[in-house]
Amino acid sequence: MRTTLTLDDDVAAVLERLRKSGRRSLKALVNEALRVGLKLMTATPKSRRPYRTRPADLGPCALPDLDNVAEVLAVAEGEAYR
Repeated sequence: MRTTLTLDDDVAAVLERLRKSGRRSLKALVNEALRVGLKLMTATPKSRRPYRTRPADLGPCALPDLDNVAEVLAVAEGEAYR
């Protein structure tokens, strides 16, 4: 298939460096890079272990009633929270 690509400057620079060092054609380099990239993009992601957060005991609650938000803020930030 014949097509026209517009490459970003950084991509073109890397391709040109690889072309000069490896004595390969631009066509071969672009095809190889696309094959590798497409393989990575379409591969199923590796399954990861779920992240677990370990519980920590914070001790007893400092306030007997957390329903009064104004009281909680006054204790946490001082009376100047307003």
